[in-house]
Amino acid sequence: MPLMARATERTAELVRAVRQDQLGLPTPCAEFDVKGLITHLEWVAALFESLGHSGPRVEQGPYAGDFPERAKATLAAWSRPEAWEGTSPAMGLPMTTLGHMYLVDMVVHGWDLARAIDREYEPDPEAVSRALHFTDRMAEMGRQRGAFGPPVPVPDDAPPFDRLLGVIGRDPAWTA
Repeated sequence: MPLMARATERTAELVRAVRQDQLGLPTPCAEFDVKGLITHLEWVAALFESLGHSGPRVEQGPYAGDFPERAKATLAAWSRPEAWEGTSPAMGLPMTTLGHMYLVDMVVHGWDLARAIDREYEPDPEAVSRALHFTDRMAEMGRQRGAFGPPVPVPDDAPPFDRLLGVIGRDPAWTA
């Protein structure tokens, strides 16, 4: 939970830094410009808030500009010990797996956004380690479900965050 909170706070900080004139900029997540990425983050927050309460899968809505507020509600849902127990009725996955999926989204999409708006980004090393361990195990399922792209080759001795990016289909050297 502390890793989720730190990653969420860092990503929310980046969302708050986005200027109106940056919403159309490209991101390393090829399917999204900045506005699309923030819209996706808003949906991720709403979805994982619902899942944290054993609720249904929710659909993505239009851009609302309220990711930081939604993210607070998500963290509140997952701060309850029972949120981590059992299997999600909506997703059919263990709740601990869903918690890790959320962590990966916050860490990686934070980087996506930082790269797009040319801001510094230093993810929490412990969050990166946890996310890399998780994605190494779940990469194929992630690709099958459309969450991860084809792997991008990175050197075996690359920093852990670069390896994480490569596993999920991001080029660590991406620039706009």
